[in-house]
Amino acid sequence: MTDLSKYRNIGIFAHVDAGKTTTTERILALTGKIHQTGEVHDGAATTDFMDQERERGITIQSAATSCMWNDHRLNIIDTPGHVDFTVEVYRSLKVLDGGVGVFCGSGGVEPQSETNWRYANDSEVSRIIFVNKLDRIGADFYRVVDQVENVLGAHPLVMVLPIGIEDEFVGVVDLLTRKAWYWEDSGSLNYVIKDVPADMADKVEEYREKLIETALEQDDEALESYLEGEEPSMEKIKECIRKGTGTMDFFPTYCGSAFKDKGVQLVLDAVVDYLPDPTEVHPQPEVDLEGNETGKFAIVDPDKPLRALAFKIMEDRFGALTFIRIYSGRMEKGMQVLNTFTGKTERIGRIVEMHADERIELEHAQAGDIVAVLGMKNVQTGHTLCDPKNPATLEPMVFPDPVISMAVSPKDKAASEKLSVAIGKMIKEDPSFQVETDEDSGETILKGMGELHLDIKIDILKRTYGVDVQVGAPQVAYREAITQPIEDSYTHKKQSGGAGQFGKIDYRIEPGELGSGYVFESVVVGGNVPKEYFPAIEHGFKSLMSEGVLAGYPCTDLKFTLMDGAYHAVDSSSMAFEAAAKGAYRQSMPKAAPQLMEPIMAVDVFTPDDHVGDVIGDLNRRRGMIKSQEPSTTAVRIKADVPLSEMFGYIGTLRTMTSGRGQFSMEFSHYNSCPANVAEAVIAAAKARKEAKNK
Repeated sequence: MTDLSKYRNIGIFAHVDAGKTTTTERILALTGKIHQTGEVHDGAATTDFMDQERERGITIQSAATSCMWNDHRLNIIDTPGHVDFTVEVYRSLKVLDGGVGVFCGSGGVEPQSETNWRYANDSEVSRIIFVNKLDRIGADFYRVVDQVENVLGAHPLVMVLPIGIEDEFVGVVDLLTRKAWYWEDSGSLNYVIKDVPADMADKVEEYREKLIETALEQDDEALESYLEGEEPSMEKIKECIRKGTGTMDFFPTYCGSAFKDKGVQLVLDAVVDYLPDPTEVHPQPEVDLEGNETGKFAIVDPDKPLRALAFKIMEDRFGALTFIRIYSGRMEKGMQVLNTFTGKTERIGRIVEMHADERIELEHAQAGDIVAVLGMKNVQTGHTLCDPKNPATLEPMVFPDPVISMAVSPKDKAASEKLSVAIGKMIKEDPSFQVETDEDSGETILKGMGELHLDIKIDILKRTYGVDVQVGAPQVAYREAITQPIEDSYTHKKQSGGAGQFGKIDYRIEPGELGSGYVFESVVVGGNVPKEYFPAIEHGFKSLMSEGVLAGYPCTDLKFTLMDGAYHAVDSSSMAFEAAAKGAYRQSMPKAAPQLMEPIMAVDVFTPDDHVGDVIGDLNRRRGMIKSQEPSTTAVRIKADVPLSEMFGYIGTLRTMTSGRGQFSMEFSHYNSCPANVAEAVIAAAKARKEAKNK
């Protein structure tokens, strides 16, 4: 029987290029899981096993692996840092109990680390911090600690101090034990423990005092004794640090250089000492079929009924792998489980423990485990698997809507059949990737979170699935919205031998709150329109909103209020009132001053000092609104809101302007109205497309 207190389910997440994957490699080497560490820049890292990851040197999929440290089992997920793949970070955080946030010693708190930190806060995941790459030029541990406080609004609890910096970084001082850890040459995991260097003694005492005072705030009695001069025991201090880490009052902060094999052992010790085990985190809430919480929770306990969440589907050469986090109960080979989303039972085929793309067969797994199951037919990301005799649904995952689309068409008939199979598998793997078919042109439209996201999907189509496609230019997901309220009336009347159709509605349509979608309300009194027809009216109007009146883009943020109407005892029906609502849409929407809305991206640019003027000038030309500029020691960070349509190909321009040193990230922020000249061009292009199709 496995002792759950010896489990740690952790994720490693950070900004792209802060060294997450390298840190994971060192953890695997230290725990004896691999004997030769692979490097990201050589394309040989264990957890980056996709061709696309090896070539680009970035992590795309979250990879799962497990290892042992100090008799504790660590299930580790290495997540991507690039903003186009935040869905991977989000879904990993959903199933983890703790995390390690990796920050670059010279880059500090970068845009994507902010996004990931925010996701981790939303998911209430305890973290420890590892400031990596202290051997780099421009590295400054104390500056990064300040940024964690000021930019992330978090409380870093400094646990170690660096000895030396940049080329002279040789080790760290452990503040609790007042011992200095020195590592031998790079590439060696061996270290020696010595006394604290004399020139650091004062600083060590200053930071140690801060550390102990902050930790003991978790226990009033111990703090009182300490302030009276009594030194607390090591057990007491660690117990308080563990408590404060669990409640996210502070985040134990370590430093080192994963690439040079320095400082990772202390991070592993901290994972075991301070991050929660599966029984110590808030249990997952169970929900009813409508998604409302039932007040019950999936308590992490192997003896309770089975509750498990499928958080990732991955296709490989052996078929579909479903990654599952088991919250309660046990899962055994051959058992039947119920998928509450589909209402069907499935048999558990083979259970495997993953080590990147290798696998170890298991007979059974239990609460607290993260495993993969082969051969599940109808399970998708976010589905709950449970005991058929005792069903329950876990809180599902919510994924952001795509903001960019691209048309692809297969080169020939053979490719066409392969394309639909490949796309079916890819949608299962990545819920933020959507696909639809344009009914008029027959083109396949891919939708995603950004240019890089779709770029990699097309690469996977070509290489993994051998489907050659022709690719159109990226398209922006515009929306339409109305700007003026309008009250109107519409009567649907049809008489043709036998029973006729009749439905009259008086209504108001008005602009809704930003992000509210479609809101339907009825204020009809006296039964002029019977209640049973309300759903038909609501549905009729909504069914046409997917095609706006200006350029055929979906209409959003609108409130429809049914005020009055009339019905006929014989001729009225749901169908008649639905037709009336559709007629009302066609009649009134053009009168409500519709306008085109465009997606605005929150753009974060890092540029060297000497190119700030060029970068800001370029963002202004792209209709960007500059929101802030923050200088750091090595670069200036510029935050701006820029329309997505102006950001295509931006990385090339930025690199040219900054001699290859600039970097940026962007994520969807909100929709805003299009300027008249842009709207005219978009509407004209939409009309031209329609005419071309109709020819």
